[in-house]
Amino acid sequence: MKILVVGGGGREHAIVKGLKKNPQAEEIYVLPGNAGMEDDAVCVNIGAKDIPAIVEFALEKKIDYAVVAPDDPLVLGAVDALEAKGISCFGPRANAAIIEGSKVFAKDLMKKCGIPTARYATFSDMASALAYVETAPVPTVVKADGLALGKGVIIAQTREEAREAVRTMMEDKVFGKSGERIVIEEFLTGPEVSVLAFTDGKTVKPMISSMDHKRALDGDQGPNTGGMGTVAPNPYYTPAVAERCMKEIFLPTVHAMNAEGRTFRGCLYFGLMITPEGPKVIEYNCRFGDPETQVVLPLLESDLLTVMLSTTHGRLAETEVKFSDKCACCVILASKGYPKHYEKGFPLDIPESTAPHVYVAGAARKDGRLVTNGGRVLGVTALGDTLPEAIEGAYALADTIHFENAFCRRDIGARALKAGR
Repeated sequence: MKILVVGGGGREHAIVKGLKKNPQAEEIYVLPGNAGMEDDAVCVNIGAKDIPAIVEFALEKKIDYAVVAPDDPLVLGAVDALEAKGISCFGPRANAAIIEGSKVFAKDLMKKCGIPTARYATFSDMASALAYVETAPVPTVVKADGLALGKGVIIAQTREEAREAVRTMMEDKVFGKSGERIVIEEFLTGPEVSVLAFTDGKTVKPMISSMDHKRALDGDQGPNTGGMGTVAPNPYYTPAVAERCMKEIFLPTVHAMNAEGRTFRGCLYFGLMITPEGPKVIEYNCRFGDPETQVVLPLLESDLLTVMLSTTHGRLAETEVKFSDKCACCVILASKGYPKHYEKGFPLDIPESTAPHVYVAGAARKDGRLVTNGGRVLGVTALGDTLPEAIEGAYALADTIHFENAFCRRDIGARALKAGR
């Protein structure tokens, strides 16, 4: 099979490595990919949002199957465009990807169908939003409606911070059109859990749970990032919680999307909080998470390509989706200054023995050498029989990699270890 993966980061590298395990995957192309993936796939410099060029390339290369990984091309209709030309895809069509593309849509869907989530109000004019802030309990959460590179959520600790968040989104338009509508919602407390799930619109098969670490610095300090590391499984996601999530959240969400005429096929990401009242949805994503994918897929014992094809063609119920009982930890090595200003272009030194455990997010080739080309440069993942073993292994691997201005959090998994005590 000739396979096309749309995207260019660590998540896509993890997907490519998973797909490569199937001998049917004769050729894998990644658009645009990055130089750190070149040993695993053919990288082609076509942007993930350039849908006409993606379709043209897929037809030219006679692609048999496409995996559209990032949120932007999914929301923009990449799957629709490829399927219109007869190319089977893993990923939702645009009318289903709206579950991530519009937080207003997602919140209204949950309210309509009784899916547990934070109380909220939506606004399309600033005056009404500012008036609401004056009576809303604080802390409160202000969210841009549309996609904002994972940065469109502000937790306001005071009323003044809430006012500033509203003005930043609706007046200053820091997120462009994504902030033309906003959601102001109740601040929930409890441990957070990420659960990715395969679904063909009928059957839901959750993957192993994980815990992300969004803040840039140790102790959950510093600005929010795209994710500085993950561990799996998440100890807060007990069998009892999992059973409740399937009954109250996962299946109702898929059924609700069907009722709206928006059948979801692909990977549906559930961002959950285990509150004192039980699990509630913080957010949906219409795709694999990053860097959650880098700990979840290495634990998948079933064949990824087989599972994806079953998801696409409505055969998920009859397909085994089995995960290892081991633990995994991914540590992100980033450029100093991320997620704000950072320098790039520094040579990357990755030992040959470490490379199989590395998922490259931001690298380029300069004068024949691999150099840094992003804020999050790479993730390194280790497995272990226990979580402490996986964490120790990941840091041991990370410490073998060198580039100028490198930094990482040194406490990935610490919260998870406390839960087990």
